[in-house]
Amino acid sequence: MIYFIIILVFILLSSIKQINQYERGIKFTLGKFSKIMNPGLNIVFPIFQSYKKVDIRTKVVDVPNQEAITRDNVSIGINAVVYYKVFDASKAVLEVENFYFAVSQLAQTTMRNTVGTVTLDELLTEREKISTTIQKIVDEASDPWGIKVENVELKDVTLPEEMKRVIAKAAEAEREKQAVITKSKGELEAANNLSSAANVLSSSPGALHLRTLSTINDISSDQSNTIVFALPIEVLRALEGKKEK
Repeated sequence: MIYFIIILVFILLSSIKQINQYERGIKFTLGKFSKIMNPGLNIVFPIFQSYKKVDIRTKVVDVPNQEAITRDNVSIGINAVVYYKVFDASKAVLEVENFYFAVSQLAQTTMRNTVGTVTLDELLTEREKISTTIQKIVDEASDPWGIKVENVELKDVTLPEEMKRVIAKAAEAEREKQAVITKSKGELEAANNLSSAANVLSSSPGALHLRTLSTINDISSDQSNTIVFALPIEVLRALEGKKEK
């Protein structure tokens, strides 16, 4: 009798299973799905019943570097990160063998297919838009597995060396173009300012003489400078006439 009681107690104790807050348990009775086990202590009778824990926290899948060809036939390497979580633990166990591996493979295939629909320029400038497209496709495909894809982030885009050189040359040409435009705008603005200053000096009596005197004063501050006055020819002729008299 005592042995029977001991065996019964052992069976009862071994039947108590703990499910943590971040988990859900899938209980099977005689091989058939019977219920979802919530956090806390649950009873699972040996031999007749079994269970499997499913982590429902957000998971991160690092999609390894993939070779892909863009719409404009440029071969690139690209990788990404996928964030997802299980919203239905029973589907994650019953509908797919290994949901972690399945999501990773689905993300790789979808990423390659999506890259093939865009050009290289679009891939480099519209990463967020492309990431959203991949996220929606993977989310819809994994919904029957009880998986919710929360986000997809493209990490690195690796270009061939010759393409890097082409992009570098294009960027350099663009910088030179902007420098020429900026310089021409500065010269045009300077010319307009000089024209405005000339108009003001010519319209104000004595303004030109005052400006000349101011310039002479600035030059005379340095004793090494030599100032040469250019006198009108009429003045020289007048002086010669007085000399002959």
